[in-house]
Amino acid sequence: MKGFVPTPPALVDQMVDKLFRAGPPTAESTLLDPGCGSGVFVEGVLRWCQRNGAAIPRITAVDSDPARLREARRALAGVAQVTLDERDFLLPSAEQYDFIIGNPPYVSIMGLDACERAIYRERFRAASGRFDLYLLFFEQALGMLSRNGRLVFVTPEKYMYVQSAGPARQILAAAGVEEIELIDEQSFPGLVTYPAITTVACGHGRGPTRFVARDGTTLDVRLPPNRRSWLATINGRQPHEGGPTLADAFARISCGVATGADDVFVLPRGRVPEGLDRFAYPTLSGRELVPGTEPSPSKMMLVPYGPNGELLPERRLGGLRDYLTTPDRRERLERRTCAARKPWYAFHETPPLADLRKPKILCKDITSRPWFVPDLSGEIVPRHSVYYLVPNDPSRLQELCDYLNSDEVAEYLMAHCQRAANGFLRLQSHILKQVPLPAELVAGEQLAAV
Repeated sequence: MKGFVPTPPALVDQMVDKLFRAGPPTAESTLLDPGCGSGVFVEGVLRWCQRNGAAIPRITAVDSDPARLREARRALAGVAQVTLDERDFLLPSAEQYDFIIGNPPYVSIMGLDACERAIYRERFRAASGRFDLYLLFFEQALGMLSRNGRLVFVTPEKYMYVQSAGPARQILAAAGVEEIELIDEQSFPGLVTYPAITTVACGHGRGPTRFVARDGTTLDVRLPPNRRSWLATINGRQPHEGGPTLADAFARISCGVATGADDVFVLPRGRVPEGLDRFAYPTLSGRELVPGTEPSPSKMMLVPYGPNGELLPERRLGGLRDYLTTPDRRERLERRTCAARKPWYAFHETPPLADLRKPKILCKDITSRPWFVPDLSGEIVPRHSVYYLVPNDPSRLQELCDYLNSDEVAEYLMAHCQRAANGFLRLQSHILKQVPLPAELVAGEQLAAV
């Protein structure tokens, strides 16, 4: 199975304690480890049973990798209660288990081939949008959990709030989440994964969920039964219901341009080759945005697109084609993933220049506190680490920017945005679009449509 990450023994023991919190297993209990690797979770269960004088349950450990199963067989040799099974856990199964514990593989949709994606999308509700494989493990395992069974998984915490995990959240909330504990960011040596231990108790129903933050603070919350992010609930915010939002006042709220090769397309302002000025646009990254100051780009982006965002044919690129076809640059461009489906010189994403080159508001995609600056000239083409907001009514741009820099908006975003490293916020367009907006800031024709 792709995406296997070994689980440290101390974390295994912590998870096994949660698994048997409601009571020890019996000799007739059934337990599943759906991605056993070398058998560390099974070893943890055996340690717990020995330490607590409990019977060893009937354990099934599954893995699709024969090399890892050989390790598990060596480690667990002579334990009669353990069955090791070489198979794909995500294949259909009617088996039922009293206990399920594991560390599902972390594999984004980009790590799956087209055939795998199609099969998973047909088979799993959780295979939505840019899904990750561990979400499918949640769904499959919950379907195999017996009445009053218990499940403990360690996964990235982002399933609680990313848009693609909406169906998985709905499945989990219906199953009964007893506890979510955020654990140390360095729990997996050499990896920064922002992990969470999720405990599901099927008899829990829709009771409150115990949430344990990384600083040790705890609270009881009632998770929404729909696909909404759980962050607002955890942070004590009610979801915005009705009324105008930023989406009503802005024609576009998007992430900036992703070229896939900024080292080729982005140059210092004074180093644009002669004759390429007509392709060059002022550009900046999130690092170059400074709170409270007017944006002042020090770099230029070479853009092989027309004013409406259409990719120019090679014959119309002239000197830009000569610049891009030097051996090192062309080789660099052809190594990009987008080159497999687009012309070799195209950007990773098509830039909507008609909107990009309008007066707009800019903000960093990752920040300790959200803040916004106006681009009154509309000349700047922001890069992928910058979000840009194009108002329906440019005359209200400064007024809207002032509101976006208010404490009210900061509190909303801090309650709803996912976290990046060191507690920073990671902004996303779908969250920005949902920010509540005072009715008086919506342009008249838009307000009438609300």
